[in-house]
Amino acid sequence: MKRFPLASAVLLAGLVLPAVADAHTFGAHDAGFVHGFLHPVGGWDHLLAMVAVGLWAAQRGGAALWALPAAFVTAMFGGGLLGMAGIGLPAVELGIAGSVIVLGALIAAQSRLSLPVSLAAVALFALFHGHAHGAEMPEAAQPLLYGLGFALATALLHGAGVAVALSLRGFAREGKGGLVLRGLGAAIGLGGVALVTLA
Repeated sequence: MKRFPLASAVLLAGLVLPAVADAHTFGAHDAGFVHGFLHPVGGWDHLLAMVAVGLWAAQRGGAALWALPAAFVTAMFGGGLLGMAGIGLPAVELGIAGSVIVLGALIAAQSRLSLPVSLAAVALFALFHGHAHGAEMPEAAQPLLYGLGFALATALLHGAGVAVALSLRGFAREGKGGLVLRGLGAAIGLGGVALVTLA
């Protein structure tokens, strides 16, 4: 049976993407896990960056397949704690948009940065994303549940990126899989540029 990885990716995106185009603070009482879970998928900037981490991890393969997503989630949780505590970071929104552009460019270029440098870059980007999540936590939220929510959503988005990239290996015999993946990276990078332009 012939596989259609791009169609699957579009279907997955349609199921995951909410109608909201940007992440916002929720004002409901008793906000917690669900609000944290919805925050990363409620904004194009977060969603594109997190899927891009999964795409890049799978493109690189080896230890990067698990190390890059793990570094992102860990550092993002740390950034979330900073945001919850009211400790500021400079240029958070610019850092988030920049992460989308850079990650997209790294995929498009099929970058082979060393693993330590790649981990450091991913962790730096994750701090900005986490800070935004933490700073926008609803007042009524339980911090631990909220943090677990956005951490799980992020891990699932990484997993979606990995799944899309691995499914593209079905085109490997025709030499198209890598090209399509690089094209997705370019599209993500351009999406980041659009986010900066429209901000």
